[in-house]
Amino acid sequence: MANSGWKILWFEVVESLGMVWNSVKANKLRTFLTLLGIIVGVFSIIVVMTGVRVLQKNVESSLNFLGANTFQIQKYPAVMIGHSSWAKYRNRKDITYEQAIYVAKNATLPEAVAIQAWTGPKVVQYGDVRTNPNILIQGEMPEGFVTNNWTIQEGRALFEDDLEFSRFVVVLGANVAKKLFQNTDPIGKKVKIDGYDFTVIGVIKELGGMFGGQADNFVVIPLTTFLNLYGKDRSLNILVKARSRELYDETVEQVTALLRAIRKVPPGAENDFEIFSNESLIKQFNDLTLALRIGAFVISMIALVAAGVGIMNIMLVSVTERTREIGIRKAVGATKRNILTQFLLESVALSQFGGVIGIILGVIGGNILALILKVSPTIPYDWVILGFVICSVVGIVFGVYPAWKAASVDPVESLRYE
Repeated sequence: MANSGWKILWFEVVESLGMVWNSVKANKLRTFLTLLGIIVGVFSIIVVMTGVRVLQKNVESSLNFLGANTFQIQKYPAVMIGHSSWAKYRNRKDITYEQAIYVAKNATLPEAVAIQAWTGPKVVQYGDVRTNPNILIQGEMPEGFVTNNWTIQEGRALFEDDLEFSRFVVVLGANVAKKLFQNTDPIGKKVKIDGYDFTVIGVIKELGGMFGGQADNFVVIPLTTFLNLYGKDRSLNILVKARSRELYDETVEQVTALLRAIRKVPPGAENDFEIFSNESLIKQFNDLTLALRIGAFVISMIALVAAGVGIMNIMLVSVTERTREIGIRKAVGATKRNILTQFLLESVALSQFGGVIGIILGVIGGNILALILKVSPTIPYDWVILGFVICSVVGIVFGVYPAWKAASVDPVESLRYE
């Protein structure tokens, strides 16, 4: 008996879907206008969520410039929004070389502590070949190659002797090496930066870029050389690598305490410097895109509600047009439940049909950004499933009344309907 009931239900579903398809074919324009709201609503939310996921993937890979278990300390936050934010932080005291050295010498928990400064953009020249004026000059310590997660592709990194004697040596970013030395071994060659000759000692493995930008447009020189050339009157960055994930929080606390002490921050006062890591930068990005995602969801819900009203209207018209058909079905034994199921399934099927189109277009549209950024395409499966479920709910909610009205048609009166 149970199997027989399921078979009957299955036949009802198949028959109803067949009727939906016939209705779609018979009223193409009306169906398209009805589904347009569903398509737009689902498309808008899927395209935004797909685009955000693509951006997130790109940001996560691009912001992963610090090594594992590494954090950076600097005067300004990594992300500032508006003039008021700049005004708040610009009056902070610079992080000086002496303060940074104090932290490096007294911190016992870190695996490595590096000090960093940068300036630019600049032009780097080799013979008659010049880069675009978009190269950052970074002053580094040897430990900076560990904390920045840099891998040497050719040559070597900086040594302590380079720092101690303020040597004019340089390690090139991948793009700079490609631009200046297309078919030439760069090691040992001299390049010119701001009128000074630097000997190339190494090339850093390609890092990639973010939002179409280039993260490899930089060169690295010894920090002492950098300060001699560009001045010590500047705020420096401190990069710290913890020995393990377990010691990360404790390392942050120790370094923070040392820097607060040397900068004479009063007890209870907030830090007058910023600490961030790969994870905190990614969290900031997610927080910034939260409003975008919420806005897309709200707009999509409004569009879907409007589309639901359209589906209800089209189903009511369909009930009126098929009054005689409903009477005939009831005359040959169709129950009120059969009619209710048929029209409800038609409403859900119409909604899901529009939803599928919207999902496909949204995923394609969102991944156009992936092609532009040259990252692998992505599909927000959770939002795809949610979009499909929402379409089903819209079909059910706005299809109940037309289905109930169809099921309540008097068979005698309907047979007389012309």
